Amino acid sequence: MNDTRQKQLGATLWGIADKLRGAMNADDFRDYMLSFLFLRYLSDNYEDAAKRELGKDYEQCEVEILNAIDSTRQGENPKAAIRNDIPGAAFLNEFAKKLESQDYPKSKENKKVTPLAVWYEKNMNDVAMFEKQMRRKVHYVIQPDYLWSNIYELARTQSRDLLKTLQQGFKYIENESFDSAFRGLFSEVNLDSDKLGKNYEARNKMLCSIITEIAEGLAEFTNESDLLGNAYEYLIGQFAAGSGKKAGEFYTPQQISTILSRIVILDSQNPSTGKRPYINNLLDFACGSASLLINVKKHLEPNSISQIYGQEKNITTYNLARMNMLLHGFKDSEFQIFHGDSLLNDWDILNEMNPSKKIQCDAVVANPPFSYRWEPSESLAEDFRFKSYGLAPKSAADFAFLLHGFHFLSDEGTMAIILPHGVLFRGGAEEKIRTKLLKDGSIDTIIGLPSNLFFSTGIPVCIMVLKKCKNPNDVLFINASEHFERGKRQNVLLPEHVDRIVETYQFRKEEKKYSRRVSMEEIEKNGYNLNISRYVSTSVEEEIIDLAVVKTNLDETEDIIRKAKAKHNQFLKELGLPELP
Repeated sequence: MNDTRQKQLGATLWGIADKLRGAMNADDFRDYMLSFLFLRYLSDNYEDAAKRELGKDYEQCEVEILNAIDSTRQGENPKAAIRNDIPGAAFLNEFAKKLESQDYPKSKENKKVTPLAVWYEKNMNDVAMFEKQMRRKVHYVIQPDYLWSNIYELARTQSRDLLKTLQQGFKYIENESFDSAFRGLFSEVNLDSDKLGKNYEARNKMLCSIITEIAEGLAEFTNESDLLGNAYEYLIGQFAAGSGKKAGEFYTPQQISTILSRIVILDSQNPSTGKRPYINNLLDFACGSASLLINVKKHLEPNSISQIYGQEKNITTYNLARMNMLLHGFKDSEFQIFHGDSLLNDWDILNEMNPSKKIQCDAVVANPPFSYRWEPSESLAEDFRFKSYGLAPKSAADFAFLLHGFHFLSDEGTMAIILPHGVLFRGGAEEKIRTKLLKDGSIDTIIGLPSNLFFSTGIPVCIMVLKKCKNPNDVLFINASEHFERGKRQNVLLPEHVDRIVETYQFRKEEKKYSRRVSMEEIEKNGYNLNISRYVSTSVEEEIIDLAVVKTNLDETEDIIRKAKAKHNQFLKELGLPELP
């Protein structure tokens, strides 16, 4: 799908959101719209897979529906009503186009059925085996009543059953569709909310409008995972832009996400050789909507990551992350996302005390909340993540997040984390942790980014790249703070800015006023302070002034003035006028 179509889809979906949300808070409307987009993808993908699986049986059901419709025409009237008793409980899919082409009406009373619904009704004894096969091939099952095609038909015909069917469908998908744990996937989508309407009828009417607009807006676009996945990301970004500081909790701008992704997939020991052929485990312990995890996968070949791990504390964002992964074509067996607090390390699989069983990740990425206030207990001082380094202060958990991810980094891995600049120079406990990391040779690169790139804050931030085993005994500093395009609300990194940062890292380039490799001796002399401008300054150098030359120039100028004045007074004298003093 080309960029033009991608932009068209994004604009279409955002136009729908802007039109329908009315006075509803953008965050609230986001949850409804993204959930329905997700349901549409799951449903269409499932029906396409069912068609392939059932083969001729599916085609026969298509024929039967067409014959049934033909047999219900009243006399010669080509627009006669279609009988309501055609077998099946779900409606509409690709089939709607066939009906349209034959000029069949769309009255509120008419129901359109799908071949899958007909097959279910005709083959009740085979349904269990069919669903077992579908779970093996596409990893989930959706019963015909809850498919998007049926939901859309209920919305289009303003059916009073829409809200009830949606509630049942969401519950079914959460509890029965997937073999693995997807409970609570729609827990933040409150279909009984007064924000949708004051009573059942009003809420049902609002949902009819939202779903009809989405379905008709998407009608001309295919169900490709890349297309819809990118549209999903686009909407998350647009909603984030409208959410102000709240957005920082779950959204990393794509350009910054791309920088981190392209860095961690390079060979750890020798980045100049290019991408790693295989990554043994990828981790984002503050994964938000999972955009970073998805971005890393985009830059690699298929089947090149063994397992993807994500953790998210915010329940709404946790649900968005799981939907986002599935919508981008990830099978539920390819990733694990856990709802919990990374600082407390409450995920059992990451809390393994036996070193031989510890999960080790070749790539770790993260954009944790900046300078997050936390309450470290005394027992955390002995935690295996912090024991060798010390605890981050209560006022800023930045190094606590860093050390959490760093603990699970493999010896051959690369970690890239977004942090506020304060971690580079603040004293106290943070200075001790920073010094220990530097002395151990764990900090590889510091990248300074422009200000106002995030929706959550206008402050400039940095990317810190860490490794447990690195070759060069220096730290690469990249000062990219003045390389960006100014936007209306946020500054933006263009592709050329991203490329320059990544290539400078990959080939460890040095460039005046942009990048420099700094020896550990120099860093030690500076008290292990990593303030970027101390090593790579972008300030304009003041011109050196030679005072002796200035005095000579002044003397010459005064001599010219003296001679000119004498000549002028000579003229005045000849004219009989008073001379100048």
